[in-house]
Amino acid sequence: MDTIHITDIRCYGYTGFFPEEKKLGQWFSINLTIDLDLATSGKSDDLQDTLDYSSVIDTVKTLVKREKPDLIERLAEAIAGAVLSFPLPRTVRVQLTKVAAPIPDFDGQITIDITRSKFNPDESN
Repeated sequence: MDTIHITDIRCYGYTGFFPEEKKLGQWFSINLTIDLDLATSGKSDDLQDTLDYSSVIDTVKTLVKREKPDLIERLAEAIAGAVLSFPLPRTVRVQLTKVAAPIPDFDGQITIDITRSKFNPDESN
């Protein structure tokens, strides 16, 4: 299995439990690890034979901007589903980070890390 890593997709979105998060928004950072077969594109040198990662990035950015769930867990699931809707990905790992979580006296980050497979949709159980 081959892998494409897409790191630090920065997006501004409105996901969060608190009303201020939905109204004011906040920054998110997304890392994707996408497992797929790159043998054909490695030989053909043709974009049609691989995953157009610019389209994946646009899809992720659109989701983060548009979706407004309470939990980043839900947003991570939506991202995983969207990536797996492309023809070639077999598995995707989504690391979704809330860059500045609105938690008093906390300067760290919160990251949700999920892995989903096209071939086993019940993997999350």
